[in-house]
Amino acid sequence: MKTPLCPPCGCSLVRLGITKEKAVFYSHKDREYQFCCNGCLELFKTDPGKYLEEISNLVVCPVCLKEKPREWTTKLDHEGMTFYFCRCPHCEDEFKKKPEHYIKRLAGVVD
Repeated sequence: MKTPLCPPCGCSLVRLGITKEKAVFYSHKDREYQFCCNGCLELFKTDPGKYLEEISNLVVCPVCLKEKPREWTTKLDHEGMTFYFCRCPHCEDEFKKKPEHYIKRLAGVVD
């Protein structure tokens, strides 16, 4: 499950509370990206490849929404999908209690 990351700052838009309606959108090489603000969009335009490379290995913990490099996480397979966690046992335990809630939240859907 991917959650939108702002390419220049690497922040999860979900963690920042930025919904699709409030995000800044920009198309680059036939793909649409979301940004937390116009400032990040302008920064992205200066060197898109650099910023996309920097976030290419980032994943977001579905519980605490912390952004981390994939190699700094633990993973859990749930119903054919792989989720990455910040290494905190609490986050994985909480996910197991209400997986559907956290899957929706990770996708930016708020209950």
